[in-house]
Amino acid sequence: MTPRAMFSLVALVVVILLGAQSVYIITEIERAVLLRLGKVVNPDVSTGLHWKIPFVDQVRRFDGRILTLEARAERFLTVEKKSTQVDSYAKWRIVDVTRYYTATSGDQERAERLLSQRINEGLRNEFATRSLQEVVSGERDQLMVDLRASLNRIMVESMGVEVVDVRVKKIDLPDEVSEQVYKRMSAEREREAKEHRAIGNEQAEIIRAEADRQRVVIEANAYSQAEKIRGEGDARAASIYAEAFGQSPEFYSFIRSLNAYKETFSGREDLILLDPKSDFFRYFNALNKK
Repeated sequence: MTPRAMFSLVALVVVILLGAQSVYIITEIERAVLLRLGKVVNPDVSTGLHWKIPFVDQVRRFDGRILTLEARAERFLTVEKKSTQVDSYAKWRIVDVTRYYTATSGDQERAERLLSQRINEGLRNEFATRSLQEVVSGERDQLMVDLRASLNRIMVESMGVEVVDVRVKKIDLPDEVSEQVYKRMSAEREREAKEHRAIGNEQAEIIRAEADRQRVVIEANAYSQAEKIRGEGDARAASIYAEAFGQSPEFYSFIRSLNAYKETFSGREDLILLDPKSDFFRYFNALNKK
């Protein structure tokens, strides 16, 4: 190979190396800053293909996605000075690349360590203002909202990161505290059960009284209607009897005597002493004469 050809080959290699060092690509899931001799000249490089000065400019890339921080379980005290073991996690992302690079030098582990300290401090402050019942069940969601808001007021300005969400995965209680909580919960549930039973009994009495009232009203209306119908029937029967017997008073007198005989001598041991010539035996005497 001639010297000229060797020189051309070396020049080509140098051009390729310079071209490779002059071009860089930022993807959609990345955030980056461009440094020139260690000084930030582009605080937030956009996505796509870019050029830089070889060996002078330096590109620092960071993960632009939402990241998960698994915080270490810590012990916190509630407002009643009761100890709790809290296991939590946080979702965060970079929103200000320059501040993030300045605060952490682009070291994700350092960023997560600083963020974990802030989260633990925030949880300690939030737990210290709430009772055990509130942090366990009553105000856990509100606690997370307040904590996220307070963290973002600090973290965006100091580190350039946004806390998307903070969640408490588990709250463990010491045995003595757990027993007290379970007793309190049991007493609360028993109180609620008694209230529900009392309300149910009250409603049952109201329904029962209303049913009894309606029954009395229905029976009274039915009795009144029955008596009315019976009275109309008796009046109609009396009218028919009167009309029938009025046509033959003698026959009516005879029927009345037969009914009197029937009622009087209905029992075998019945005994009555009367004058045979009395009007009571008038029809018997008339039969005997025949």
